[in-house]
Amino acid sequence: MSKPTEEQAIGVGVIEDQRETREGLAFLINHTDGFVCEHAYGSMEEALDGIGIDPPRVALLDIGLPGLDGIAGLRILQSRYPSVAPVMLTVYKDDDRIFRAMCAGACGYLLKNMPPARLMQSIREIAEGGAVMSPEVAMRVVDLFRKTPGREAGSVSLSPQETRLLKLFTEGHQNKTAAAELGISIHTVSFHLRSIYEKLHVHTRSEAVAHALRHGLI
Repeated sequence: MSKPTEEQAIGVGVIEDQRETREGLAFLINHTDGFVCEHAYGSMEEALDGIGIDPPRVALLDIGLPGLDGIAGLRILQSRYPSVAPVMLTVYKDDDRIFRAMCAGACGYLLKNMPPARLMQSIREIAEGGAVMSPEVAMRVVDLFRKTPGREAGSVSLSPQETRLLKLFTEGHQNKTAAAELGISIHTVSFHLRSIYEKLHVHTRSEAVAHALRHGLI
């Protein structure tokens, strides 16, 4: 396949700390008609410094990056470069990471084991304004919403602090960073979480976020 011209190409950035994976993705993108990769970085810090020069349409982000991780970096990337559509490309498919990434604003959540042709198709869909997930991820999201209790929102009374905490989780924060934002200890965050779980009749942070989003609690 010949490399497309820059005018015709969909620009794709790659943020991946594993060199072989990063170079392999860049090679795949640059040798697929209609795509070009001019931004490839080994960390979020490098990406945030350089991606603003002719920003790509889509950015593929790993989660387990050294320093600033992909989910935390996603929020900064979106605030600085809103025209870039961020997509998680990772090996992780647990509920917590999926929900934090999607709530932080990811346009897609793809697994690294997906076939190259499907990956490029997904990138095109995102560039055209769509949102995509690997099938396994989509099934986990659907299952998470299904198993979240369908209680009426009016029957739940969260405290202002509990509501603020849930909002931070929808933005991609973890317990430690949420504690810093609220000016409280991690122990206090855990206390509020236990209260939230009891009130919403859930057992995990992801289920709590799913319930809150379903019922307009945040």
